[in-house]
Amino acid sequence: MKAFLIGLVFLVFVFVMMGLGIFLWPLLIVLGLALRGIIFVAFTIFAIWLLGKSIIALWGSLRSKGEAK
Repeated sequence: MKAFLIGLVFLVFVFVMMGLGIFLWPLLIVLGLALRGIIFVAFTIFAIWLLGKSIIALWGSLRSKGEAK
């Protein structure tokens, strides 16, 4: 009888967790889209920073070559 009760409690737990998963599915989709947007913005900011850093380095090397003459 004890094994039957434990099995029944386990099945009830599984069905409750499945119900919560179904209700939380839209939240997971929204969080996934938000994470994609955050990663896109962070990558864009990084690319702009890297472009600026490259331009400054190139400008500095061109100025130092011009002063050497």
